[in-house]
Amino acid sequence: MIRSTTLVSFAAFFLSTTLSAQIAFGGQPYGDKAEKRGMPPAVAVHLPSVDVATLLQEDAARAAQGLKGPFRFGFTHPTDLTLANSGSWFTMPNGDRVWRLQLHCPEAFSINLQFSNYVIPEGARMFLYNEAGMVRGSFTAQSNPGHTAFGTAPLEGDHITVEYIEPPAVAGQGQLTISSVIHGYRLLGKSGDRSFGDSGPCNVNTICPEGDDWRPEIRSVAHLILGGGVCTGTLINNCANDSTPYFLTANHCTEGNTSNASWVFVFNWESPACDPTENAPMDHSITGCEKLLEYPPTDASLLLLNSTPPADFQPYYSGWDKTGTAPDSVTCIHHPAGDIKKISSSHGPIIEGMMGSADCWQVTAWHSGTTEPGSSGSALWNQDHRIIGQLFGGQASCSNNINDYYGRFNLTYPQIEQWLGACGDTLDGFDPDLFVPLPLDAAITSIAQVPAVVCNSDSVMPRVTLKNNGEGTITYVNINWFVDGALMGTIPWFGALQPVQTVNIDLPAIHMASGLRQIHVSASNPNAATDTNPLNDEDSLQVMVNSPGINAVVKMNLDRFGTETTWMIQTQQGYVVANGGPYNNSANGYTVNVPVCLAHECYTFTVMDAVGDGMCCTYGLGNYLLVDVLGDTLLQGSGSFTWSDSQELCTNWTGIPEKPGAGGLHVVPNPNNGRFTLYLPDAAATGQVSLHDALGRMLWTGSATGTPMDLSVEGLAEGCYLLILESDGQRNMQRIVVQH
Repeated sequence: MIRSTTLVSFAAFFLSTTLSAQIAFGGQPYGDKAEKRGMPPAVAVHLPSVDVATLLQEDAARAAQGLKGPFRFGFTHPTDLTLANSGSWFTMPNGDRVWRLQLHCPEAFSINLQFSNYVIPEGARMFLYNEAGMVRGSFTAQSNPGHTAFGTAPLEGDHITVEYIEPPAVAGQGQLTISSVIHGYRLLGKSGDRSFGDSGPCNVNTICPEGDDWRPEIRSVAHLILGGGVCTGTLINNCANDSTPYFLTANHCTEGNTSNASWVFVFNWESPACDPTENAPMDHSITGCEKLLEYPPTDASLLLLNSTPPADFQPYYSGWDKTGTAPDSVTCIHHPAGDIKKISSSHGPIIEGMMGSADCWQVTAWHSGTTEPGSSGSALWNQDHRIIGQLFGGQASCSNNINDYYGRFNLTYPQIEQWLGACGDTLDGFDPDLFVPLPLDAAITSIAQVPAVVCNSDSVMPRVTLKNNGEGTITYVNINWFVDGALMGTIPWFGALQPVQTVNIDLPAIHMASGLRQIHVSASNPNAATDTNPLNDEDSLQVMVNSPGINAVVKMNLDRFGTETTWMIQTQQGYVVANGGPYNNSANGYTVNVPVCLAHECYTFTVMDAVGDGMCCTYGLGNYLLVDVLGDTLLQGSGSFTWSDSQELCTNWTGIPEKPGAGGLHVVPNPNNGRFTLYLPDAAATGQVSLHDALGRMLWTGSATGTPMDLSVEGLAEGCYLLILESDGQRNMQRIVVQH
């Protein structure tokens, strides 16, 4: 939440001794009795100390300036800790191989982790535990199915141990990379009588009578842990009423944060007593999501969780209202200051307002409860129990209970209609516990194995998930796929898919032209009959195809305040093909190298600073470059700017900035099996002609004259290549395709 108050301590996670998170499967690690089992001590990695006073000052300064971002509780240490380069292995008498690594963050109150690589074979398992005997796990292949990143909720203490157990049958198949270790620096129990969380005393626990009319909606709200920060969000229903886990939160919580594959969503973290507040286990959690939309005009962010909350979570998908009608009264359910779940209400007036440039509903006063940092992204429901917005920011607190601003859902809806569907101006919530399945309902629930950017290739091989939402067995269904609305192929699927079961189906290679493409997959004709619920028959995604493409590296030489720096590369149409930041602060600054892939077209490269003092020169000599794989500079900036610095870039296939060239280089026939004829643009032209592959490597060069040239390259593999004519200091290019 954005507000002008000092951020307070975070102690929300740690007092329960029954700890588990994500979709966990119980059990005990070997290391809890390591000495008795003859196991050596775990190898330790000692992370650097953090300057807590400076971090708290930064938090307070950012809050006072109204700067965007989640409520920060931890400092992120980037790491690269793997099964191969860290920890130690020990073989148990039963043949199990056990890998253990201890992590030490000096004087931390908690530690949580992000894994950029999480591949656990069937039968293997992972645990986290601290010196007090608190255990999280076991985490298995089913804890984040279909995905290779993972995150954990904070675990109390400044020492934790990661333990991975691999049975003999799958020895050597596991992969773990700890990419971030988050040092929790906020104090536990700072306010004395509030022993976990630090929300104000006027906040109301959801178990209290004020929550009685809102029991279903309370089940839709989750605590969102984004590495070292926290926000709130809500499961939101779609027109298909099919439990697709769409999740509404605030754009200022998610923008610029690219670790969404390891974010943690904690459901049902609620006090079992009204007063006094009692802690509860955080055992209903899910890891990871896909960003579907970030929309600054209403500060909205729509996510798709990597996993559907299982039945024992008792999830509820809240309804919505897109009429734009001002409500008579409103309710907010949220996690203020990272605390256990609370409920607030206002009897109005609720009016249209602006916060910065965002269109909002203004809650002029809270009559029960309030909001605080950490409440950001929480939904605002009207008197009809339908979402009309999500929290952007404001001035409300227990001592100043006025003026909160919520991005207006009616203005967000046109941007998210493609996911939620078109079914009128209002939609009621959906309770899966009350759902009656239809007779025949085949649903496409996801499209996987398609990267956001395809570089130096024109094809992908998607994996789609088919789910049986009906009450009978599905034995046959057609799977159809489209590119930009054009049908590209159909395959039949045969099997015996029982109700609520899913199956992954691998599609053949889908070939696409370079540019931003839409892949659409649908299921049709289940059991050679009509699907009784066509609203969930299809799914789609966008992919940027850079074919041919160049590999380049963004080099950000940061000043001391990396948390202020973000950047993005946009096409001329405004599509963001790459972005990064914010980064960590460092007394001496440091360099970040980010690989990117760029097609042969023009882009805008923009670097932004959150406080308007650039990257140079008061707090260090920051600057930035974009270089190709050979180290040649494509563009560079001094870092001396205020709020942002933008540069235009046009690339050719070899990664060299394109110069205006004489047009007319003509190659025929194209494509063919490798015998081309080159016609130069001018009969008097002379120069040098070169042929390059998709990596920019020169394969052939020759002298050009005004007469036609024969080029014979039958020995080349099928694919795309680039001819470059350099004549009179100018350059002309032509793509050719070899097909055998």
